[in-house]
Amino acid sequence: MIFGKPADEEDAVRQLLLLSGRTHQVLTALCAMDAGREHEALSVSEVRFSALDEAAARRYVATGEAMGKAGAYGIQGRAAAFIEHISGSYTGVMGLPLFETARVLAHFPVG
Repeated sequence: MIFGKPADEEDAVRQLLLLSGRTHQVLTALCAMDAGREHEALSVSEVRFSALDEAAARRYVATGEAMGKAGAYGIQGRAAAFIEHISGSYTGVMGLPLFETARVLAHFPVG
């Protein structure tokens, strides 16, 4: 199942409850190119959510933080309290895997 940004608050609650008590994968891809080169990377992280009840999911969604975020949570905000374990790239879960980005950009030296 692929989780996008929630359509509305009810969709955000639904997504959070589906993630509750489970481990999910976050995949973040990036690509850089110029006139003759192309380099890409894929960051794969596993995130384990604690068990949430509907009331906790609704309180989080009421903060507004869930909207505009794939999976209806921002690991860098209040939802950090839901994360039992992460394996992989914290910045990849946020949306830009810095390690992988630096590796890709190293193929395009400046000066």
